[in-house]
Formats: sequence, structure tokens, C-alpha cells
Amino acid sequence: LSDVLGLVLAWAAVWLSRRKPSTRHSYGLGRSSILAALANAVLLFVALGAIAWEAVSRFSQPHLIATGPVVWIATIGIAINAFTAWLFMRGSKTDLNVRGAYLHMVADAAVSLGVVVSALVMAVTGWLWLDPLTSLAIAAVIAVGSWRLLVDSLRLSLDAVPAHIDAAAVARYLADDKQVKELHDLHIWALSTEAVALTAHVVCPDGHPGDAWLARICEELHEKFAIDHATIQVEVGPDVHGDHAPHCGISFSV
Repeated sequence: LSDVLGLVLAWAAVWLSRRKPSTRHSYGLGRSSILAALANAVLLFVALGAIAWEAVSRFSQPHLIATGPVVWIATIGIAINAFTAWLFMRGSKTDLNVRGAYLHMVADAAVSLGVVVSALVMAVTGWLWLDPLTSLAIAAVIAVGSWRLLVDSLRLSLDAVPAHIDAAAVARYLADDKQVKELHDLHIWALSTEAVALTAHVVCPDGHPGDAWLARICEELHEKFAIDHATIQVEVGPDVHGDHAPHCGISFSV
């Protein structure tokens, strides 16, 4: 049930993120993919908590296991979940939302594999304590694999710089341009699990460098740092920005 819910969340987020921006949501609904990734991470930890809770209780009250049906059903589960995870594998490297669905499938495949191994051993030895022990091991594997998803999705929901972007390198790139004397108010955040936005104020005392310069900067920000939506505010004097000055002025963007 949690896997179905996880896949539905991921699919709904993809569908919402592809909707066009509106007057109410000027950036679109791409952030739904971040929320879906966070929800999937929470679901995974709820699932592993339930597994661990049940496992602890079974140490004191072992249950007899119908090993034959368990092995066959779990084997089918391994095949289905491994194939589904393989379909998500490529996208999971760059899209946090897809990674959430991918981890659900991997976790299920791991659960099924653990069930098969423990059921076979229990059928031979009668060691019923293997059932809860395997469950705890599976819970630990899920926790390790899901922790990064939880942290990354939580960070993105709080407007942190995406993990794959070096903010210091972006700042150096902008500040090193010969037209720019000073750089301030640089902000980088995720519009979705795939798209990244940037805003920055640059001081150009020789005057506005022109539209061609802006186009080149935005294109290189995309090529070098995978930043999709850049807005550069050009300031021609040092008095535009002060300690208590509002962040406003003439803004030029591409």
C-alpha cells in the first residue's frame, strides 16, 4: 500500500510540475515534486518503523511461517520490484522525486530478498528468530538508503542550494566577469527536483553591459552549473545597495 501511494505521489508531482505557470503560481507547480519526495521519504521511515516494531515483538512471541508460499510470493515480489526499480534507475540520479519512487522499489526488493533467504533457512533449521532478525536488518538497510532522500528533500523545501550546485563556484564565475565590479544578494534555490533558479545583483560601474552580455551569462550559468532560470539585476553605482535598502531597482533578465 505504501509503495502504491509512493508511486501515485511521484506521478502526481510529475503531472503537476508540467502544468504551465499561472497568475497565482508564477513559477508553476514544480515544487510539488519536492513535496512528493519529502512525503515518500516520510513514508519509507513510517514503513521501516512498522517493520521494526513488529520484529521486536516477534522475538518474544515467534510466529510459525508458511515457508513455501512465502518463498514463492517473495520471489515474484523481487522480480516485479527489481524491474520497476530498474525503470526508475536513470532518473533517480538527477531527480529527487524519481529517487523517492526508486527507493520504494529497491526497499521492497530488499524486503522480498530477505524474506526468501530467511524463509529458506527457517524451513531447514526451524530458527523462528531469523524472521524478526531479518526484519530488523531490512529496516536498517531502508533507513540508510532513505536518510539522504529525507535530508535532501527537506533541505530543498527550505530553499537550500541544491546539492549538485557549488554556490561558491557560481559566485566566483559572476564576480570574475570583467564587467562586474561587485556581486551581492546571490540566491540559488530549487524550483522543482529538476529545475534551479538564481537571482543576483551585480554592480557594473561602466553602465549596463547590454542584452547580449545577459544572454551569455544566463546561457553559461545553464551550461556550467545547470541553472535553468537566472535573473540578474544590474546596478551601475555603489549607492543602490545599502544595509537597509530594499532589494529593488531596474532588473534585466533572460
